[in-house]
Amino acid sequence: MNLQIPFNKPHLTGKEAHYMYQAVYNGKLSGNGEFTKCCQRFFEEKYGFKKCLLTTSCTDALEMAAILCGIQPGDEVIVPSYTFVSSALAFVRQGAKIVFADSMKRNPNIDAEQIEALITPRTKVIVPVHYAGVACDMDRIMEIAEKHHLLVVEDAAQAIDSYYKGRPLGTIGHLSAFSFHETKNIISGEGGMLGINDDRFIRRAEIIWEKGTNRAEFFRGEVNKYGWCDIGSSFLPSEVVAAFLWAQLEHLDDIQSKRKQLWNKYYELLKPLADEGRFHLPDIPDYATNNAHMFYLVCNSLQERTALIKKLKENDILAVFHYLSLHSSEYYKDKHDGRELPECDRYADCLVRLPMYYELNEDDLEKISKLLAL
Repeated sequence: MNLQIPFNKPHLTGKEAHYMYQAVYNGKLSGNGEFTKCCQRFFEEKYGFKKCLLTTSCTDALEMAAILCGIQPGDEVIVPSYTFVSSALAFVRQGAKIVFADSMKRNPNIDAEQIEALITPRTKVIVPVHYAGVACDMDRIMEIAEKHHLLVVEDAAQAIDSYYKGRPLGTIGHLSAFSFHETKNIISGEGGMLGINDDRFIRRAEIIWEKGTNRAEFFRGEVNKYGWCDIGSSFLPSEVVAAFLWAQLEHLDDIQSKRKQLWNKYYELLKPLADEGRFHLPDIPDYATNNAHMFYLVCNSLQERTALIKKLKENDILAVFHYLSLHSSEYYKDKHDGRELPECDRYADCLVRLPMYYELNEDDLEKISKLLAL
């Protein structure tokens, strides 16, 4: 779709092709080479993860987390309904029953105060999703998890370089998953990462990551041969993907700075319209930072959102809605326990995402805001 202002445009820092070329001519194209190690070390040193493992997608990172959590058929996992399918699917593949939680009124994150009522003797995991890179109430979630002896897997797909009370998102739960899909702040086309914050998961995570073998230990010289030790899959990406990602990570601060400038300008331009009641602007709780992953509006009705998207498209600007509530999806509606989740449904009907990418400029934002004012 050739639009004047697309919804997303992947940003290139300038060294992606150079590093990919270097990976090719290093003679090491399969995963877990030098670029993979550079990327993993970057996250461990900058944010304090105990261990990071690159994956081919955030979905793969979540699937690794589900295996590490020991999910068995019939176990229950609490997941917000307003999220991408991978947040639930990774656990469903291990046989879990998903117990969907509603969102908060103030933003699409899971309502932490509703979680405890959903816990049963079969509950094993809570999956908070940091929507738009804005933190869930992690103190409350971790308090509930500790009280009931549950594991917490942070779905931090959108949350790179964002914080909760000064702590990097993804480092608070026992495990976490990040995305480097081309729509994210930092990209590798497709790609993801498992963050590990609990020592007991590190060794098994490496084995699962390497097709159920202790191959990583062998190449570090810790064992004299490697073999099949556990279940797993080929979760690690190639060095070409890691090389692309490394070029992005070198420019993390610049990318974040530009995106935050754009986000703040959006907010400044659209606040007068929000004050008139046209729509609601994103809400950032006091305990959270904003990594400018997306700029969204919450319209007053489905009809108003449809009209807004149509108006922008007629002017060569692509705005898009986001998730449909998973509890009412074709696959899971007959498995859901029947509870109504009104806030999730409201966001599914009313939330719209505006264009957000590095190459946007203030003229673009002025044009969008003027159209929204009509």
